[in-house]
Amino acid sequence: METANRKEIASLLEDLGQTCDTGFAFALHIRFTRPNILYRTYPEPWIDEYSEKGMMMDDPVVLWGLQHVGIVRWDDLDDPKGVLKGAKSHGLYNGLTCAVLENGSRSISGFTRSSAPFSEDEAQDLLEKTRRLHNLTAGLSDL
Repeated sequence: METANRKEIASLLEDLGQTCDTGFAFALHIRFTRPNILYRTYPEPWIDEYSEKGMMMDDPVVLWGLQHVGIVRWDDLDDPKGVLKGAKSHGLYNGLTCAVLENGSRSISGFTRSSAPFSEDEAQDLLEKTRRLHNLTAGLSDL
């Protein structure tokens, strides 16, 4: 990967770390249900619980992202299996998900923060950052 791309990816992730103080995640270039690259900064106890309980297939964020493109706020999703309730119990509030489908490849991102919900302008910016990271990582297998 070009040094310029590495720097842009690092800068983008650092910026998101400032914006999303309780964490964010990217499932990049999903094939079937498996991402080529998975990058998460959510609290480890939540990542462990999510993995141990196999929540991915019940996660309304994942299900929405596999079927749509654009932006959705977690509070607008049905959560019959309590996945988002579990996320909140680990301090993940004001969740927002973006999904992109470009060049035959799909990526899904999730963003949380402890302050107020993301504004519409911020949501559009997060969608653009998702699109940018999706394009910068095309053909890669890890970050």
